[in-house]
Amino acid sequence: MADEGRLVAGRYRLVEPVGSGGMGTVWLAEDEVLARRVALKRLHTHPHLSDSEVATLYERTRREARSAARVVHPNVVVVHDVVEDDGRPCIVMEYVPAPTLGDVLKGGHTLPPEEAARIGLGMIAAVRAAHAAGVLHRDIKPGNVLLGAGGRVVLTDFGIAQTAGASTLTQTGEMVGSIDFMAPERIRGQKPGPSSDLWSLGATLYQAVEGRPPYRRDTAMETAYAIAVDPLAPMRQAGPLEPLIEILLSKNPEDRPTAEQTERALQATWSGGSTTTLSAGVAHGTHGTHDGTQDTAPTAPTQTSPPRPTPPVPPEKGPRGGRKRKRRSLLAVAVALAAVAAAGALFVSSQDGGDGDAADSRRTSSAPTPSTAPSPVPDGYRLVRDKQLGVSFPVPDDWTRNKGAADAVTYTDPTGLAGITIGMVDPAGSHPIEHFKDIEANTKANYPTYRRLRMQKTTFKDKPAAVWEFTFHGRARAFRAIDLGYGTPGGREYDIYLSAPDAEWDTFRPVFDNVRDGFAD
Repeated sequence: MADEGRLVAGRYRLVEPVGSGGMGTVWLAEDEVLARRVALKRLHTHPHLSDSEVATLYERTRREARSAARVVHPNVVVVHDVVEDDGRPCIVMEYVPAPTLGDVLKGGHTLPPEEAARIGLGMIAAVRAAHAAGVLHRDIKPGNVLLGAGGRVVLTDFGIAQTAGASTLTQTGEMVGSIDFMAPERIRGQKPGPSSDLWSLGATLYQAVEGRPPYRRDTAMETAYAIAVDPLAPMRQAGPLEPLIEILLSKNPEDRPTAEQTERALQATWSGGSTTTLSAGVAHGTHGTHDGTQDTAPTAPTQTSPPRPTPPVPPEKGPRGGRKRKRRSLLAVAVALAAVAAAGALFVSSQDGGDGDAADSRRTSSAPTPSTAPSPVPDGYRLVRDKQLGVSFPVPDDWTRNKGAADAVTYTDPTGLAGITIGMVDPAGSHPIEHFKDIEANTKANYPTYRRLRMQKTTFKDKPAAVWEFTFHGRARAFRAIDLGYGTPGGREYDIYLSAPDAEWDTFRPVFDNVRDGFAD
């Protein structure tokens, strides 16, 4: 290149370009004063821009330097200097000879959840440091994450960073950043906040484990629309990271966890610690409606084993619109993340973050009594106690009990299309997931339209558990189902199973959440 060997600001000798983006080119350079290698970012020339637009671009670059310089942390690239070169500002930074996460993920490559969690820990540490300094990054994505030697993770390119209190440098209707990793509120033209960076972190983790951005479409416009309104596609490879990614990608910024909670969840997943809970209603107390986009599905693994019959298929009758109320707990955040983490974060939200979930559920009496107090009953629900199974749980007021076998009880909605079944296996097998695999084999034989969405190990009430989610077709419509099984080998296994019309899943799924959250054995 013609610029190779050129001296910038009388001090920095350009060696070779090491990266290029929309705003500029990053060069490897020699600092001839301190005899060290540095990275120097020079802006591209933009002859098609007006003088005012060029001025805005240059000010963005200076702001990048000021913003990044305010954040002193091992996971944030160090800014050494800001100089002028032919009228253009240049940022002189620490040189990190490393590929980006984007390089590693090219071609749809993925990372194991544990490795993605390790990288995520470095990212969230950088984000916390930035936010503490009053800086929003606004362009967190795989291409801005350097994977250095010794496992170091470095967040770089604060080129569109915004300092709290500073005026915006974008024009009306202009969106700055990478569309695939831009939070819904930014798509809608709303002011970004710290939770917007967390959404971008969630999108980055999604690509790391799934091989693609969460809402990638054929065009930028379609992608933006999908981010703003489409539900999140089921994850297939996220494993224990799924609950955290799902809640980070909540449409509503207030439903996302804090940076601190996110860090705890990542730590638990990376270290292989145990988890307990994940709820999407972060920081909403006990009110609010559930719109399906913050849906908290049990996910993440560990084990429990019980045999039980093929999941029931609800009879075909007419559709109905169900209730949309969902209990939201403050702990949804405390547990949501402490719980999200680990080998398999299931979520059992408790009212204050520690509701005695750990008690052993086995009973020797023929009519055992619940050993744990149920969570507060949500509005529109009633608490039922089943002496036969020795459990209690909430059900919607207008759902009725059906006659069933001695080891299961089912409640259905007024249409008969949706149903919740509580089953028991005594004695339980080696792990619930093995039980589910046996049932799946039977289900495949009986329902050719069956399609697995996920089957994962997790923990629930500090016991081995598994969550299984799938779809199938009835006589007139498609159905979706979710099943949570937990217990101890040789003891009892309990199963919580919901099936409902797929088209109304967002309406009925909160019933599963509420039954699970209020379940006591």
